[in-house]
Amino acid sequence: MVQSTKGMNCASEAVDVVIVGAGVSGINTAYRLLTEFPGVRLTILEARDDIGGTWDLFRFPGVRSDSDLYSYGFTWHPWPFPQPVAEGPLIKQYLKDCASQHGVSQYIRLQHKVLSADWSQDVQEWTVTVNHDDLLINITANFLVLGSGYYDYNTPLQTVIPGLENFKGKVIHPQFWPANYDHQNKKMAVIGSGATSVSLFPALAETAAQVTIVQRSPSYVISTSHLGPLLSPLLEFLRFPSSWRSWLERIWITFLHQIIALLTEYFPTQSRAFLRKLTIPQLPKGYDHDIHFNPTYNPWEQRLCICPDGDFFQSLHKPNASIVTGLIDRVTDDSIKMQDGTVIDADAIVTATGITMKLGGDIDISVDGKKIRWEDRIIWNGCMLNNVPNLVFVFGYTNFAWTLGADNTARTLIRLMKLMKSKGFKSAIPRLPGPGFIETQRMWRLNSTYSVRASRYLPKYGTTGPWKPRIHAFLDEATSRWGSVTDGLEFTV
Repeated sequence: MVQSTKGMNCASEAVDVVIVGAGVSGINTAYRLLTEFPGVRLTILEARDDIGGTWDLFRFPGVRSDSDLYSYGFTWHPWPFPQPVAEGPLIKQYLKDCASQHGVSQYIRLQHKVLSADWSQDVQEWTVTVNHDDLLINITANFLVLGSGYYDYNTPLQTVIPGLENFKGKVIHPQFWPANYDHQNKKMAVIGSGATSVSLFPALAETAAQVTIVQRSPSYVISTSHLGPLLSPLLEFLRFPSSWRSWLERIWITFLHQIIALLTEYFPTQSRAFLRKLTIPQLPKGYDHDIHFNPTYNPWEQRLCICPDGDFFQSLHKPNASIVTGLIDRVTDDSIKMQDGTVIDADAIVTATGITMKLGGDIDISVDGKKIRWEDRIIWNGCMLNNVPNLVFVFGYTNFAWTLGADNTARTLIRLMKLMKSKGFKSAIPRLPGPGFIETQRMWRLNSTYSVRASRYLPKYGTTGPWKPRIHAFLDEATSRWGSVTDGLEFTV
């Protein structure tokens, strides 16, 4: 919602491109623009008091990437550390180093919250309204780039847990982990079975008196040691230049992920059996795989949860760590009681139940004063919305590193801007081919609870031409580099 601006002072300025968000998407887009579009005037508006996006927001114990960092890192500043999966603080430091060393930092404005953006067809520009220290700033721009991610920064997924209001201990959502909370010698119950739980579990098990994952249904958990060998030792032995090693490692890992995605899609039964075969040897003796690690869905219908070198499974071997699978009957003042009668004592309950998906970072977006509803729009080339001029939003993949999708969007944007400059065009508007264009598909392909709930609020993909979803990393990169940036667009001068 737009905040009240009553009593605020007002300032104004003009740039070519406004980028919202100083996380992976915003930093990458800014770098690409600055290096490939000389003379571009841009600004990066970040509502928080530091850069990093996701890696500044989430600060729970053990927070880490859920994809490898060789493909998650930028091609123009390869991931410099040996860990293929790393914790949040290291990723945030990497992003700060990238922004600082490549001249992006000077364009970032912290504590600049974007309230609204309105496109005027008469003057063919965006007016972006920003709040900074109660000063209202209007910034005009030809292009607006939303690098604000896909979830609500302020509101986690609302889940009904019977009797939670009766609990006398601490209730924590990972998105808002208390800065000074000490879990040492505490009995911790983590409700949820996704990537957050899998990351939290080993960290809490180090010092907590007891840590129990309480899951309604299981997820697939896979160790990074099973994702395929890294090429780095071989390439180093062969004396490849370091820049080549990083590039080839990125290509190799992306290729492996593409193969895994295809195999799980076309051979789901065999994939389930293969993951079962990998998991059972890592479990403590007598641990029932089919109760705790046999999901009702096929692999990659929801995300695979990654644990570095099997740390999640190693924690299960500790006497203070366990998993309980089933339905919660109710929460009491000091415990969780399951429907099968199992009781989990708890000093704190962590509700790792998911995120609230939301595009656009709570910005009121309009065209000539008429508000844009995301759910009414069809996506062009994975990054624009039909009938909305000069608006680009950055979105990644569900089964590849986010950065691959972000870079494809940046390339598409730059090619489009260069074309428009050469032809004297002021705006590019995605237009559907006609009234018969009715076949659509969900934007987010996974069937996890949070994505199913959000699907009615998200834009949709079509099934043909530039309206198809981006789901194959290599093909999508080729399209972003050499594919058409005019098909499906209407240009104005």
